[in-house]
Amino acid sequence: MIRVERLTKHYRVHDKQPGLMGSLRSFVRRQYKPVEAVNEISFAIGAGEIVGFLGPNGAGKTTTLKMLSGLLHPTSGEATVAGFTPRRREHAFLRTITMVMGQKRQLIWDLPAADSFLVNQAIYDIPEPTYRQRLAELVDMLEVGDLIHRQVRKLSLGERMKCELIAALLHAPQVLFLDEPTIGLDVSMQQAVREFIADYNRRTGATIVLTSHYMADVTALARRIIVIDHGRLLFDGDLSALVERGAIAATATRLLNELPIADLGIEEVPVEDIIRDIFQSGLAPAPESVP
Repeated sequence: MIRVERLTKHYRVHDKQPGLMGSLRSFVRRQYKPVEAVNEISFAIGAGEIVGFLGPNGAGKTTTLKMLSGLLHPTSGEATVAGFTPRRREHAFLRTITMVMGQKRQLIWDLPAADSFLVNQAIYDIPEPTYRQRLAELVDMLEVGDLIHRQVRKLSLGERMKCELIAALLHAPQVLFLDEPTIGLDVSMQQAVREFIADYNRRTGATIVLTSHYMADVTALARRIIVIDHGRLLFDGDLSALVERGAIAATATRLLNELPIADLGIEEVPVEDIIRDIFQSGLAPAPESVP
């Protein structure tokens, strides 16, 4: 469903020195510095997969998702999504995907969410019977009921995120790019959104790429993870294999080789700690397979 080959995105960013002199120098002669947001990453994702896309802030996750959704053009490399080239932004392609960003909203702030749903119905030309059926199903799955008839500004963050998901899924996309969909939500609301995403995947077979700083999102939804840092791919494989390799194999082998061990007990290390160590070292255990 998704194939990425040596995908790269570089920027030229204005580099201004602080203070009045810096402003004057910038006015006379602007200085730029290169930023390598994504560097030749390659991977493939099959239909129906849920993949966790992980990395620290500034790793290139959102930039990659924006290239896969056609919002950004790559500097080099190729990507296909559902057989389409994203940067062409063809109508058929846009009907195939959706992107939900937890830090940005698509709902109209001063209107009820239901009115924004009608706008999306018109944009995607969804027939009335189909629209009503999908809306009813999504409202039932997310248990929002009368909430969709309130002004968006009067909804809590969790209620608004549920409505954002409805708006993003009314056209029944085959591919979902979810960028921090649970950010800022309380624990119970995070769990509700996770359950909805898993249920939606089971019902529709949609392919889902999920970024999140909450490892509970990833461990609950994704068997496979892709880890990037400084725009480079560090790991692509099974999450449980990464935990096993990072937490047990290397440490146990070193202890057994270097110390006179009489007895050895192994406790499970939190996934957050393993991922953090990967980010800090810039290295990851070799994956068992890369598609």
